[in-house]
Amino acid sequence: MTCRRVGSITASSKRLILGSGSPRRHELLGVLGLVPDAVRPPDIDETPLKGEVPRAYCTRITRAKAAAMDAGPGDVVLCADTTVALGRRILGKPADVAEARKFLDLLSGRRHAVITAVAVKTADRTWVRDVVSKVKMKRLSDRERDAYLATGDWQGKAGGYGIQGPAGAFIPWISGSYPAIMGLPLAETAQLLQAAGVQVWTP
Repeated sequence: MTCRRVGSITASSKRLILGSGSPRRHELLGVLGLVPDAVRPPDIDETPLKGEVPRAYCTRITRAKAAAMDAGPGDVVLCADTTVALGRRILGKPADVAEARKFLDLLSGRRHAVITAVAVKTADRTWVRDVVSKVKMKRLSDRERDAYLATGDWQGKAGGYGIQGPAGAFIPWISGSYPAIMGLPLAETAQLLQAAGVQVWTP
């Protein structure tokens, strides 16, 4: 199977494998005119190392995801990881609603960093890039926080929120890449895929 494209754009001879179960990353690939031929999320240990800082952690996890994926001749594997950082503190995916509430209380009224690292892997090479964006969350009332938690949108999202969902109403300011905050920086991802031989649609 070859990498399919949206519309009438010429198909690539490469087979694109998305190493992520994130529906947001799947949708963002569509913005580039790409539909993965397979979706195979790798199963790795995402526990931070003692003393590990957020950017190094995010890059390490992304490399580990790529390393866990097989890439045969003609395959191009795409993996990514998104980490929310409050100073040196790593806020990953909350285990439950209590942890999500704790994360939102920490982020309320403060600026934080959202780091997304992307890895593109072929049979003989791996490229990795990371993008750091800054985000400000408004000061949340208990009612706003609890109403958001009740939506369940926090589940599976670093820092306990997703900017593309209801929590977008809590974000008055960003500096950086909006799609990277969502989970996949488009400009950097397009560059890496093109380096790997995938024809990415550009207007």
